[in-house]
Amino acid sequence: MKILLFFFLTFMIGLAHAQSFDYARMAPHPRLLLKKGETEEIRKNLEAYEPMLRVHRYILDACDQFMIAPTVERKLEGKRLLGVSRAALKRIFYLAYAYRMTGDKRYSQRAEQEMLAASAFTDWNPSHFLDVGEMTMALALGYDWLFDVLQPSSKETIRKAIIEKGFMPSKDEQYNWFLKADHNWNQVCNAGMVYGALALYETDTALATEMLERCMQTIGLSMKAYDPDGAYPEGYNYWGYGTGFQVMLNAGLESALGTDKGLSQLPGFLNSARFMEYMTGPTGASFNFSDAREKGQADAMMYWFAKKTNDPSLLWVEQSYLKKQTLDFAEDRLLPCMIIFGAGIKPGGIAPPQSKFWVGHGKTPVALARTNWREGEGLYLGAKGGSASTNHAHMDAGSFVFEAAGVRWAMDLGMQEYYSLEKENVDIWNKSQTGQRWEVFRYNNFAHNTLTVNGKLHRVEGFAPIVKTFTGDDKLGAVIDLTEIFKDDLKGSSREIAIIKEKYLQVKDEIETTNQPARIRWTLVTAATPKFLNANTIELSAGGKRALLVIESPKRVELKTWPAQSQHAYDAPNPGISLVGFETELKANQKSTLTVKLVPQP
Repeated sequence: MKILLFFFLTFMIGLAHAQSFDYARMAPHPRLLLKKGETEEIRKNLEAYEPMLRVHRYILDACDQFMIAPTVERKLEGKRLLGVSRAALKRIFYLAYAYRMTGDKRYSQRAEQEMLAASAFTDWNPSHFLDVGEMTMALALGYDWLFDVLQPSSKETIRKAIIEKGFMPSKDEQYNWFLKADHNWNQVCNAGMVYGALALYETDTALATEMLERCMQTIGLSMKAYDPDGAYPEGYNYWGYGTGFQVMLNAGLESALGTDKGLSQLPGFLNSARFMEYMTGPTGASFNFSDAREKGQADAMMYWFAKKTNDPSLLWVEQSYLKKQTLDFAEDRLLPCMIIFGAGIKPGGIAPPQSKFWVGHGKTPVALARTNWREGEGLYLGAKGGSASTNHAHMDAGSFVFEAAGVRWAMDLGMQEYYSLEKENVDIWNKSQTGQRWEVFRYNNFAHNTLTVNGKLHRVEGFAPIVKTFTGDDKLGAVIDLTEIFKDDLKGSSREIAIIKEKYLQVKDEIETTNQPARIRWTLVTAATPKFLNANTIELSAGGKRALLVIESPKRVELKTWPAQSQHAYDAPNPGISLVGFETELKANQKSTLTVKLVPQP
């Protein structure tokens, strides 16, 4: 850890004492991601790999729909313009790609119209600066990729918009708190400003240089999230968002200036692609802890990681998405990157990962096990520690998901869409111990596959590390120390979660009480139908398949079901979901073991 910290500090100190780049090496337009002459390699790759040609056609079909739709309009959803900014980025990126690949000026002309429409907005909503970051990137990409075909008057209008609605608000202290953020806001907003700077470098050299140097002084804060192993603290969907824009930033610097000055080599960053690969189970569902959705999606940035590390096995899961009847992409506005970064990757060389287990530490420790890499086969476990204080976190330390026989038996409800709560004036961004965020059903520990002690919420500031791992075929899993999560209610608590002999899941809680007794609630969230068979066994059934939830110890427990929703009208419904488990009373000054097995039935 000390070596990693030294590397990071050396990197940041080096940037502080010199200009980061040799700006004389700035490439001519187009310089962002795909330079002049590089489209030919793309075309050859499309001819050689049918699934990627399908993505290309998907983009062209989308462009044809953009051509008959109204241009983007400045319409807020609550406090956000983000949906509009994302629509603009998708349209401009796709249309500019379509023009460069086909030479059809209808695409470039429509992209120009979209850029002028966005340029005419009164502002890009700097109070929610993600909106500005994505819109700036949108116009920068269009300006750079279509530099030779834009009308001179349009080019000047777009240039002024990037400066006045992008750069200038980013220098205003009431808006630029993202420069001090250690999460995805830093990555997205800095990436947008960098793209604007690279696009306008010739005409606005001093301002562009300022934006670039400022980024290099501040982006390291968010890069620390990957240290030490690559486990991204904000979960599956936000890996796609934060890391996606980080890759855009790194790749943009490399294409325009020949280097990202070591950003890609910072501790854990390249390894985070392996984290992402193991975050999907055989059913295709993700380990959707924190603010994430369950559905797995193809991610364009995995192709960048595969090429950067020369490791095609990172695409084992990705290639399956491109063979599905319906294509579905994460951060789909960045989709042309899949074709750009995927050029030259030979499909026949994609082999499955060699290991069945992956563990990451850092802010949100995770243990991920998959016994078989064929789609729909094998057992899968995703288990986590961490803290509810992390960005976008839930009270889910000690929680897990589990799959077997093509069924997700233990699930995570995932996120509730923000606007559905914000429009009801729910303060979901107050993460204090008494903050309203924890009243939202899907966010607290009562609705996760973890323990609840004495009916209380988990401690927000508590941290649960992974303290031991099991990597053999007889046992795949980890031990998570939950002591800080239950401080004041328990003297000690650790949870071992593991796949045993590649046949079933075992969850073993070692608990030591204080000088007061403790009531323990053990919860499992499932879409299966539960049936109590006896005092210690619950049968789960789903899709004609069965699994048994067997409480081996203690022998005296009270089997329970709980409602899968609260009394709050603002909580999203959870149809078809059951919360099952048990409660038990532990005496004061006592050490106890709670052992539960989840056993798929033949």
